[in-house]
Parts: sequence; structure tokens; C-alpha cells
Amino acid sequence: MCGITGYISHTNSISPVDFQSATSLLAHRGPDAEGFYFSEDASVGLGHRRLSILDLSAAANQPIFSANGRYVMVFNGEVYNFRELRKQLPAINFKTTSDSEVILEYFAKFGTASFRDFRGMFALAIYDLHENVLTVARDHAGIKPLFFYSAGDDIIFSSELKVIDRLKSASLSLDKKAIANFLHLGFIPHPFTIYNEIKKFPAGHYLQVKNDTDSFHHAFESAKPFWNAEATHRPAPCNDLPAAKQTFKKLLEKTVAEQLVSDVPVGTFLSGGIDSSLITAVASGVSSDRINTFSIAIDGGQYNESNYAGSVAGTLKTNHHEFSVKEGEVIELIHDLLPAYDEPFADSSAFPTMMVSRLARREATVALSGDGGDELFYGYGAYRWARRMEHPAFRALRQPIHRVGQVLNDKYKRASKVFAYPAASRIRSHIFSQEQYFFSEQEVNSLMINGPGSFDELNMIPSAGRDLDALEEQALWDFRYYLPDDLLVKVDRASMKYGLEVRVPFLDPLITDFAFNLHRDLKLRNGELKYFLKQVLFDYLPAELFNRPKWGFSIPLKKWLKTNLYYLLEKYTAESVIEKHALLENQKVKSLLKRYLAGEDYLFNRLWAIVVLHWWLEEHSGIKKQALETSLLTFK
Repeated sequence: MCGITGYISHTNSISPVDFQSATSLLAHRGPDAEGFYFSEDASVGLGHRRLSILDLSAAANQPIFSANGRYVMVFNGEVYNFRELRKQLPAINFKTTSDSEVILEYFAKFGTASFRDFRGMFALAIYDLHENVLTVARDHAGIKPLFFYSAGDDIIFSSELKVIDRLKSASLSLDKKAIANFLHLGFIPHPFTIYNEIKKFPAGHYLQVKNDTDSFHHAFESAKPFWNAEATHRPAPCNDLPAAKQTFKKLLEKTVAEQLVSDVPVGTFLSGGIDSSLITAVASGVSSDRINTFSIAIDGGQYNESNYAGSVAGTLKTNHHEFSVKEGEVIELIHDLLPAYDEPFADSSAFPTMMVSRLARREATVALSGDGGDELFYGYGAYRWARRMEHPAFRALRQPIHRVGQVLNDKYKRASKVFAYPAASRIRSHIFSQEQYFFSEQEVNSLMINGPGSFDELNMIPSAGRDLDALEEQALWDFRYYLPDDLLVKVDRASMKYGLEVRVPFLDPLITDFAFNLHRDLKLRNGELKYFLKQVLFDYLPAELFNRPKWGFSIPLKKWLKTNLYYLLEKYTAESVIEKHALLENQKVKSLLKRYLAGEDYLFNRLWAIVVLHWWLEEHSGIKKQALETSLLTFK
């Protein structure tokens, strides 16, 4: 796990000294080593910060050159099947035992076709010194981050926004469409970032740019897919529970065993929920050593699941580390948390994720997590809503149901918002938004000065290998947006803040392919979420350990905004701040705040989004306010 940077500049507007300084901003991602490549004329640069995981020797530092001297690469992530790939390269005299060298030599032999063979998480850049071609690629699920700037005669890429911000701050401007998406979802979905000029590189894609182009302005649009989720859906999904369980257990055991390979200490995050418990149970079964497990106990909160995690750890006989922390310790993370994400990010579960990452780093350098289980095996209440809203009766009566709900108590008032979707074509982002209770499309347009209009592009789902119902489309939307642009971002920034690598076995291509071709009725059966995954888990652990409601990895934010974090609410919803940045209608913000303080606690996520947005705007007040026209790019 590392941090990568790179550029091509025909104007020499980026000096090696400035580039090295900007790359140092990623020191937290790679505290063990630093390396650079510059072409003779300094028009090309590659930078790398290393977190040593496999082959701890200096020989495995990057940038790394191919055996034939033609290619140089910087790489962030892990490719877990590198030993299998290495067998296809018998002529190479390898100098290291790292996966990085295998990846580069495999590319040298097979070119861009190699990306579909890489099972793992990666963001990489390879420069061809003979043909002067830059190749950039990102893993199939978007596990590892990659940001891309192309304007005029410059291309810059990086693992985090802050590097490009440092190098190009004078030419960056706010993207109002991205802000609208943020208010709707609580995160900024790809390809948007908070800046017009920088994009999130698409998952499962690669691009190649020759270093003799007159302009790189449209380079981002040339990205091509090597994998997409839609194409993995086959016509006849498996509906045989015993056969599916047998196949899945073999795949998961193979995947977890591969992801336990490391030259540094490894453990698992263990919340006591279905996903993390299954990963830990499988890891305990395939490992010859006792597995380290990590959980946190936040004193004074109803969201404390440490007892459940302890029961699972005790049953599996893991080497369990339960970190007991006070609420105040978690709250104090606010000064580290908000800057770590580089752009507005309102997922408050980043607090406990950052805390457990910081504490786990004391005992291990690698941790396995259960991320992806909810999206692939239907663990969210939004999927029940998707199934309900598909019913003709609910569609016909949705407006009366919404109106009645608005005059009932807070529970029904909030739930009835799901029925107020603007159009069937835009229901997916609406269901997500209202399940999390951020702003609906209509509310975003009302709240923002010169609102953005509709969220048509955000709701587009390409055709799959079979017809999908509303439930499957909702889960696929989550896989395309919520997972890579929120959940994986949350974990990446929170863990890499402390130099901890987090691996996600559920997102191995073998597992995602299996999950997309498992019949929906095995995932959501008789209203029971994650039915299939539970049946697998109960082969490893007693079912009675999991007879409880699902809490998730949460904090009592609605309480904190009225107590410990009230100062943030007061400061960043103040009339002077709202009018200074002129993005939101001040009276709408005032009304929202008044309702929340009067007892409508369910509005807390909306106010948190406003706080986070204006905190970011205040910290980046030098950014130009104009919003250049942008559009959501579709990759074919």
C-alpha cells in the first residue's frame, strides 16, 4: 500500500522540486520509503511513497523498472494472485519477491490486456520510455483512489487530491454540480470532485496518453474499460442454496488465504456484525496462526457493539484487541478527520473507522475488513424500499402516502419522504438519499442558489447481461457509487492516515462475479436481509451470536451536534458564513437549524452536510467561485 503521483507537462510548469514537495504530502500513505523518476527534460515525473508490505528490502522500492529497461512504474495496492501470474513469466529473472515487479513484467508481456487478470486493489501508472506513452489504470471496484487532472498541456495524477491542489491551486475552481451531488448523497460521486478541473479516475478503466500531444485537455475522456459490473451478470443466476454455499465457501477461503499473505503483521477488523465475523471466521480457519482481531468500545454510546465482537472473537479463539475509548477521544478526531478527505465528505462513520485504524496500527500493518458484503449480498434497508416501490400499488398511491406521512410523527414524516421521488428514472439516488436522510432532488434545487436541475446522469445504469429488477438495480447503483465513492474512500483515508493497509476480500473479482450471479431471492428472502451470507456464516459460528438488530459502524451524531460539536453547527450555519460563500439560501438553512434545535433530530445528517461543506469552503477560501460547466462522463 502506497501513495503515487505523476505528471506530464509540455510547458515545464511543474518543476521536479515542486513535484517532490507535493508528493511529500502523501508521506502518511507511505512512511517507509520515497522515490522518483524524471525524464531527462523533466517533462515527465513519477513519484512514490511506500508502505512496505511484501518484500521489505530496498530492492522493492519504487519507481521500479522492467527487466528490459523499457518501462518504469509506480503502483499503489496489492495484486493477490501475483504468484499465479509469475508462473507465466518463466524467462524473467526476478530481483524481488514483491507483487509490484510481477505486475510490471506481466504488463511488459501482455500490455493493457493484463489488467483484467489482476485480482486485487490497485492504482498504477506505467511509462513506456521507448514509445513515450503513459498508461494509467485503476482496479475493478475502485478500491484504491486515483485523481486525474488534464488541462492545456499538463496531466497530473495522484492518490489524493491534495497533491494536485498543491501543484495547480491557482487554476482550480468550484464545481457546483459536485456540490449538489454532495448535498443529495453526503459524498461526491465519480467522476466529479469538488474541483471542475480534477476528476476521479473511473474504476475498472485504463487510459494511454502519448507524450507528444498538442493538448491533454480531453485525455480523461479516452479512458477505456477492462472490467464492468454489468457485463458480469449472466442470464441464469444460481438459485440452488446448497450448491451456492459450497462454491462460495471455496472462493472465500481462497481469497482470504491470499489476502493474509504479508511480510508484516496482519489482523481483521471485527465489529461483531455478519460481514466482519465471516471474514474473521474464514481467516481463522485458513491461517496456521491465531488471527489478530480489532474492535473499539466507545463508552457512553448505544452504538457500542464490542460485546458482540468479543463473543465472536472468543468463539474463534482469536488474539483479540478491544480498544476502549471515551466519546471525547472520538470527537477530538474532528481536527484530523475533516482535512483527511480533501473535499466535502459527510459520512460520520469515518469517526470510528479512523479511531479503530489508529489503534489497530499499533499491533498490525494490514487489516482485513468486511466492506462490500452489504452491496453484494443485500444488507441495507434501501433494498426493501426498492422492492416496495416497484409494486404498482405503491407507485399509484405514492403522493397520498407522502402527504399523510408529513402530518404524522417524526418516524413517519421521515419514512414518507421516500415516496416523494421526482421520477421513476431517478428513484435509485432518491432511495439512497432518503434512507440516509440527506436532501432530495427537489430540496437540493430549493436549497441551492441556482440549483442544478435533475440527477438524470447519476441514476443511469448501463444494460446488464440480464434484465434486472428494481432491487438488483438499487444494489448495482450502490456498487457503482456508494461503495467506491463513500465507503471505500472512508476506509482508505481513515486507515492510510496512520499507514494501515486495509484489504477487502469480498471485493475480489472471484467474489463479485459470484455475487452478481447469485439469485436475488437467496440474498433477500421473506424480508430477511443478507439471508445467504448468514447461512454461510452459521456454518462457522453459532446463529445465536447474531440474533440482534444491525447497528452499523455509527456514532451518535444527532446528539453530538447539540452538545460537543454544537460549536461547529453554530459557526458553519451562521448567516455570515452562508452568505459569504453564496451557494445556499440562507433562510432555508435557518429554518432547517430551527427545526432541528426544536426537536426534529432526524435532520442531523442534513445539517452535518452543510457544516462539512462550509468548513471546507472556509479552509479553501482562495478557490475561485465560478462554476465551469461540467457533465457526467459516460465511459463505453
